[in-house]
Amino acid sequence: MTGIELIELLNRSYRRWHLTGDMENGVIAALDLEGRLFTIINGQVINRVLPSAIEKRSNKNAYQNPGGDALWPAPEGTTLGYEYPTGHWRVPPSITGAVWEVVSAEENKTVLRTEIDLINNQQTGLPCEFERHIKIETDQHVFRQNVTELIRYVGKKTINNGEFMLAPWSLCQFDSDERGKVVIPVSDEENVWDLYSSSGQQRFIKDNQLIVNTKTDQRFQLGLSEKVDWIEYFAGDEFRVKRSVLNSVPTHRYIDIADDSPDKTPSAKGVKLSVYCDPSGFMEIEGCGRCPDMLTTGMEMSVDILTEYVVTEYK
Repeated sequence: MTGIELIELLNRSYRRWHLTGDMENGVIAALDLEGRLFTIINGQVINRVLPSAIEKRSNKNAYQNPGGDALWPAPEGTTLGYEYPTGHWRVPPSITGAVWEVVSAEENKTVLRTEIDLINNQQTGLPCEFERHIKIETDQHVFRQNVTELIRYVGKKTINNGEFMLAPWSLCQFDSDERGKVVIPVSDEENVWDLYSSSGQQRFIKDNQLIVNTKTDQRFQLGLSEKVDWIEYFAGDEFRVKRSVLNSVPTHRYIDIADDSPDKTPSAKGVKLSVYCDPSGFMEIEGCGRCPDMLTTGMEMSVDILTEYVVTEYK
């Protein structure tokens, strides 16, 4: 899909949008689609785009996942996550219906902001502001997208350790098939683990790197510790995308992001980077910030996510 075609789709679907950069190399922010980002290189949208999810609206019966790159609150499940306060998995209406606004814009920089009130699986309410600070640059065929992902707690009540977990979590989606693979710079699996079912058949060590085949018959997700510096997705010979986590608040801690039962206590193993693969034909490279020990009014949780795109060819 071209960037122009995506904008036409957004317009037909009555979705607001904002462009950082230009239609040749830039980022389209879908302001009525969770503030998701869609990267354009050489006029083509690189991220996964699901047109039917853009045309439809999420409700309690169905979540519409449009693709792109989203900012979510972590964790997803466990006793302190944000997707199970009703007892069943759902993306909260405060996220799907959030009103994202452009609060500042320059040629290659944009700041987006929205207000989202979260309720965790313990029924604790957390009034928050979400921000995405987008900066882009092109350098010798590499398109660099640096996004500061920020969650600001604006509630008046102090929330203590054990009552909450909260960290910014960036989920960047791509279509995936038998040509797709992820490279992780580790020579063993000490700092890599499965969040759900085993993905042992999907991965192997080669030349001191872990290779993950992304085509799968069952969903799986890998958690990576803070000792892992980056992950890189190769979409056959078409493009590759490298993702790194920078400038996360050092006094905070990485947390368990897993989509686990709301009755399950979060694991002590914190996730910095993650790879998710889905049998429906898409995958995600994800980056996470850290969580403080308590929340006080105005406290910010932020992380810089650097995503570097190199495009070689198009279908």
